[in-house]
Amino acid sequence: MTKIVKDADNEKERDYILQDNKKTRFGAGFIITVLIILIIAVIISGLYFEWF
Repeated sequence: MTKIVKDADNEKERDYILQDNKKTRFGAGFIITVLIILIIAVIISGLYFEWF
């Protein structure tokens, strides 16, 4: 089974999707922040244009 995050202690392990490093954490945090902002923007625009 493919693991999501690579264990930093196991260098021989190759079946992973993400690495546990600063770049991955920053990228994931940035994407989650942008998605939350977009969801809030959709809700606010829906309320403004009275779609809800």
